[in-house]
Amino acid sequence: MNAVAKKQQARPKPTTRAPHQVRIIGGVWKRTPLAVIDAEGLRPTPDRVRETVFNWLGHLLDGSWSQLSCLDLFAGSGALGFEAASRGMANVTMVEYHTPAFRQLDAIKQKLQAGQVTLLRADALTVVQGMAARGQRFDLIFLDPPYNLGLLPKILPVCAEILKDKGLLYVESEISLAADAQEPLDENTVAMLQGWKVIRADKAGSVYFHILQRNN
Repeated sequence: MNAVAKKQQARPKPTTRAPHQVRIIGGVWKRTPLAVIDAEGLRPTPDRVRETVFNWLGHLLDGSWSQLSCLDLFAGSGALGFEAASRGMANVTMVEYHTPAFRQLDAIKQKLQAGQVTLLRADALTVVQGMAARGQRFDLIFLDPPYNLGLLPKILPVCAEILKDKGLLYVESEISLAADAQEPLDENTVAMLQGWKVIRADKAGSVYFHILQRNN
């Protein structure tokens, strides 16, 4: 074997990396993979966090999904919205502004034949303001905005206007919204949470996740 052949033989074969994916973890589409595009700020809720969150929701909603409506803001990969639809939510509206992410959501919707899912390519705050003006209401809202852009203080008050009296709001954020002895809330967070109560909260890595209800 000559030197060139030896060098070619020793050269490692290129590896093909599987695209980043998350999976639907329950319901009729259980184990269905959802491809996650590479986009700045796109941060799909990890499987284990969704498992915890949907266990919470199953308890709080008494396992009843079929008569409920859901709004998934900053839908991204669709992990939350498609999970809710998989578990029987009557209708799910998913809002995503980023065009490649929206196209991916549409491709998934078509693949799953998810007729109960409505997709809106639009700015989340603008959509919510329009819904509030029309008197539209939801039983469950997923709110997972990009971090460090100051979006929560702007959108939380409007979410209160479109959430039903006993509705639930899921919030994922880079800061804790639940006060405790080790980590008291700062003044800005306290002000942001006026009109809300945190009924579930946990942390996974650097991500804080919560379920809120309105103070009716």
